[in-house]
Amino acid sequence: TISDVELCPASWAENPEYFGMKSYFGGEPPLSTAIGYLVVLGFGALFSIFTTLVVYMDKVFAGNATITSEHFNTAGRMVKTGLTASVIVSQWTWAATLLQSSNVAWQYGVSGPFWYASGATIQVLLFGVLAISLKDVAPSAHTMCEIVRARWGKSAHITFLIFAFLANIIVT
Repeated sequence: TISDVELCPASWAENPEYFGMKSYFGGEPPLSTAIGYLVVLGFGALFSIFTTLVVYMDKVFAGNATITSEHFNTAGRMVKTGLTASVIVSQWTWAATLLQSSNVAWQYGVSGPFWYASGATIQVLLFGVLAISLKDVAPSAHTMCEIVRARWGKSAHITFLIFAFLANIIVT
């Protein structure tokens, strides 16, 4: 029997056979492991082939046969301010941010996510200004660590590489 039915979600109150279950699939995964690998590897191959075809079509129809991986990965260094700003916001919005904004929406209503996001607005704006100025100062740099190496040398570069690697491990 279920005690405190009014606190349970409607599905438990209406159908108590699901109470305490961790899965609605009866403890069995809905797809086999082979299908999962097929989906992941299949989509990976499909997107790889699609990207290769787009690059090939660009070379054939645009007549620009001198495109290198540098040009492809950096969009020819022609990315404007609006796209840079949207990339900064999309990279700032990771899983924990989405979960926390949902949490503050639950606690404080509609204004919760607004005030949660407004706390990072200054950092995002300052980083956008910094990114644009770094594009002017170091136009051939790809990463923060390249800029550190050019400015402070190899030992600072290695130190920043370690910190950046550890930050990525912690965040991910």
